[in-house]
Amino acid sequence: MNRRKFLQSGIAIGAAGVCASPILAGQFTGRIRKSLKYSMIDVRLSLVQQFQLLKRADFDGVEISLRDGLSPQEVRAATDATEIAVHGVIHGAGDDCSASIDLCEQVGGSTVLVVAPELDNLSYADNFARSLAVVRKAIPLAEKQNVRLLIENVRASFLKTAEEMARFIDELESPAIGAYYDTGNTITWTKQTAQHWAHVLGHRIVKVDIKDRGHAEFGDPKLKSQTAVGTDGGEVHWANVRRELAAVNFSGWASAEVKGGDARRLSGVSKWMDQVLDL
Repeated sequence: MNRRKFLQSGIAIGAAGVCASPILAGQFTGRIRKSLKYSMIDVRLSLVQQFQLLKRADFDGVEISLRDGLSPQEVRAATDATEIAVHGVIHGAGDDCSASIDLCEQVGGSTVLVVAPELDNLSYADNFARSLAVVRKAIPLAEKQNVRLLIENVRASFLKTAEEMARFIDELESPAIGAYYDTGNTITWTKQTAQHWAHVLGHRIVKVDIKDRGHAEFGDPKLKSQTAVGTDGGEVHWANVRRELAAVNFSGWASAEVKGGDARRLSGVSKWMDQVLDL
C-alpha cells in the first residue's frame, strides 16, 4: 500500500459516522531528506526553474560541485525562491579542497564530499598517511566555515573495506570529519555487503548516497553482481540497510546518484527513493 495516500477503508462506529483515514508514515519519514546530484538535471532551464522542477518531483535539496559553474549568488537566489536547499558540495579527490569548502559555506551547505584516492606508485601505508595529511590540512578551514568533510567509499580509493574507512576517519580525531556512505559503491568493488558497510561505519555516517547499479531501471543490469542479493531487483538489500541506519538513529540527507534526465525521469528517481528508504 502506498503510504503517501489516504487509506480508503473506514470503520463505521454506530451513529458516530466513519473514522477518519490516517496517512501511513514510513520508517524514515521525517528523518531523511531527499536530494540528488545537480549534474543529474538534464533540462535546459534557469537555475530557479530547475529547482522548481526538483520541488515538483518531491526533492528537498541538491548537491553541487565547482564543476557545475554556479555562482553562490544565483544558488542563494534559487534557494530563496524555491526552498530547495543546496546542502553540500562534491569535491572529490583533489588535494586542495579549500575552494569547495568556501563554496559550501557561501551557498549555505553543511558538508564537502572528499575522496581518499589510491595512488598506484604508493604503498597502502603511504597512501593512508598521505591522505590523512591532506584531510588534516583542510580541517581548520572546514571548522572555521562550519563545514564538515565527509569521506566517501569509492572505487578509486585505497580504503577497500568498511573497517579501513572507519579507522581512517577515527585517526583524524575531529568532529569535522564523518562518512558519506554510498550504498552502491560497497558492492561494485568490494566483497562486503551494503549493510555491512552501514553497520561498521555506524555513527560516523552523516549522509548517504543512494545507488544500486544492479537495478533494472535506476542502475545498469550489465554490472549486476552475481552474488549480491537485493530487495528491489538489484544488488542492495535495502531492508537490511534501513535496519542498520535505524540502529544508529540516522537522520539527514540522502542523495540519489544515478542516471538523471528530464522531469519525468527525476520524478521516477524520487519515487524510487521513497520506496527503498521507506519514506
